[in-house]
Amino acid sequence: MRFLIDAHLPPSLCRIIESFGHEAIHTSSLPEGNATPDAGISSFSQDRGWIVVTKDSDFYFSHILAGRPEKLLLLRIGNMRLRALLDLFQRHLPEIISAFSANSLVEMHVDHINH
Repeated sequence: MRFLIDAHLPPSLCRIIESFGHEAIHTSSLPEGNATPDAGISSFSQDRGWIVVTKDSDFYFSHILAGRPEKLLLLRIGNMRLRALLDLFQRHLPEIISAFSANSLVEMHVDHINH
């Protein structure tokens, strides 16, 4: 699977995802970098089959109403320290990967995954 990490999340999430054998890039690697508008992120992910990983609820509404982005991992975790975020991803990534086999929207909470 391929994951596109939104600007409000740390690029270090890419390393966690890659350690599980998946591809990951951060919006800072896109041509417009972290200034890439949401529509550009959705188009990039749609055209290339990437899952958008974000805390931004605008992507949720766009996904529900217009199906863009096609696949979305929405983090509903509030603010947390970097180490805690990386540990959370490390713990839940296998379940997230499994959830995307049958779902286009997965929500990660501090203590559980919704799909």
